[in-house]
Amino acid sequence: MSVRLGIGAAVTDDEPAVATRDLVDGCERRGIDSVWFPDRIAAPAIEPLTALAWAAGRTEHLKLGTGVVVLPGRNPAVVAHQLASLAALAPRRILPVFGLQPATPAERTMYPVDGRRADVFEEALVVVRRLLSEPVVTHHGRFFHLDEAVVEPRPMKPLDLWLGGLVPDALRRVGRLADGWLASFVTPDEAGAARRVIAEAADAAGRAVEDDHYGTNLLVLPEGATEEDRARARASTARRRLDTEDPGKLVAAGWAEAKGLVGEFVDAGITKFVVRPAVSPGSWDDFLDGFAAELAPLQT
Repeated sequence: MSVRLGIGAAVTDDEPAVATRDLVDGCERRGIDSVWFPDRIAAPAIEPLTALAWAAGRTEHLKLGTGVVVLPGRNPAVVAHQLASLAALAPRRILPVFGLQPATPAERTMYPVDGRRADVFEEALVVVRRLLSEPVVTHHGRFFHLDEAVVEPRPMKPLDLWLGGLVPDALRRVGRLADGWLASFVTPDEAGAARRVIAEAADAAGRAVEDDHYGTNLLVLPEGATEEDRARARASTARRRLDTEDPGKLVAAGWAEAKGLVGEFVDAGITKFVVRPAVSPGSWDDFLDGFAAELAPLQT
């Protein structure tokens, strides 16, 4: 199994366009494997598919992912066309990951759907996959209707579609419908247990998720983080995981601790990592230098 580590964009103290340029140029210059853009509306950030398109035209080697883009509330045919276009312009570099709903309560009214959200999500995912893999698609479901829809140019190799999520229904959905899983705010033990649920669901559906298609976001406190930074990171993590007794376990306090966590995750069967600063990094150059020196050598 190949271990790969990329960088996740984060809300920073900089103007978002400046921060995005610094991040993308810094990753390409250092030969970092990938960069991932979140789907945020209630925070200063570049829209993720726009960011992918811009970064694809600015770079030659950097892989580009969404981490994660909310699918329910978007038109799946338009999303499929966007992804197919990106894949044609940047072959083998586009890595889509979809989520059920936005990260924060403030954003959850911005992606309205007619119907049960999980049902809309699953049908939208089917529509996206069919449009990316079939020459002509006619689909009449509960929520979406297409007659002889065509997305061209289709990718020569079908894109892998990954999902996020941690609750049991979300994990089983990965096994039934997706090609991979990207977790957030999990410990190595939780990720290993989730991997088993996904594999069992895939087996029950007569399919398989490849062994190296299990990943996680990894939050790291930048070097020089203050106690105030640590408290802010713990509070933010606690809001995302109300069920955890120690949110500090979900944030690596520096590069040495991050390196240890990567080893624990790999032992649990998790081999893809999106490394994000737990608080604004201040300087992307400093954060990327630390990543390149301490974590990038762990790749296989």
